Amino acid sequence: MADRTAPGADVEVAGEVVKLRHPGRWVAVAVVLVLVAMLVTSLVSNENYQWDIVFQYFTSTAVLEGLRMTLLLTVVAMVVGVLLGIVLAVARDSANPLVSTAALLYIGFFRGTPLLVQLIFWFNLSALYPVLSLGIPFGPTFVSGSTNALITPLVAAILGLGLNEAAYMAEIVRAGLQSVDHGQTQAAQALGMTARQVFRRIVLPQALRVIIPPTGNQTISMLKTTSLVSVIALPELLFAVQIIYSRTYQVIPLLITASLWYLILTTVLTVGQTFLERRLRRGDHNRPVAAGTDSTAAVDDSIDGPVDLAKDRSR
Repeated sequence: MADRTAPGADVEVAGEVVKLRHPGRWVAVAVVLVLVAMLVTSLVSNENYQWDIVFQYFTSTAVLEGLRMTLLLTVVAMVVGVLLGIVLAVARDSANPLVSTAALLYIGFFRGTPLLVQLIFWFNLSALYPVLSLGIPFGPTFVSGSTNALITPLVAAILGLGLNEAAYMAEIVRAGLQSVDHGQTQAAQALGMTARQVFRRIVLPQALRVIIPPTGNQTISMLKTTSLVSVIALPELLFAVQIIYSRTYQVIPLLITASLWYLILTTVLTVGQTFLERRLRRGDHNRPVAAGTDSTAAVDDSIDGPVDLAKDRSR
């Protein structure tokens, strides 16, 4: 039978290793270098970029205020999304069919309609409900107020971004919880752990390894998605530069300014996400995984030991 050599592998001829040539790789490198050189030359020589204008507004007060609003929206929307997403994930797996169906409908509605439409809807809620009130359903009203006064552009943006994000986070949290083998839960219950201890010490630490990476991606995505609220005239980063270039007609330099800030922020978030993921997986490389390890052994390995278990029982 004739010997076969894998593509790209070196060939041994009479005791001498002959390295295969890869002309395609050199062509690809040459093409990439030419494209990079063309891009750099264009960025440096093309005066239409107006780099002096870019850096003139890079740290201006209006741009920094817009940047602050972008960060505020990102943080608040993610907090609302994560908290509500956890509730929806638990409701989605509820044994009560009514609760499970309600969570399913919520997730389907907010994932099935464009976020831009939702933002405009919340901003124009007064057209549907001119007055918002708080009281007993079908009974007396305790307080009420004008919808236009209550649903400001900031509130509409938080509602739109947060409620939409909750639908996606619900599926992420649900996937993380379901990734933990149910046998570990049963084994922990067999060891006498309460439902709270099982969730906190067995399920949650393992589920977080699945939940954290997509949550980081959602945070980075949310940072960029906040630019959509410019349609409701909330002065975040993009809207701040739009106000400036509508006055100065320097569209491209101001858009570059905003883009640079978005790149800086997403890079920082990406580095933080990578660092957090490495910490969560810190013990994976040093822990041998034996084939056929049963669930009880996995539970015993997850907890700190019988002393800590007894301590938790006494609480």
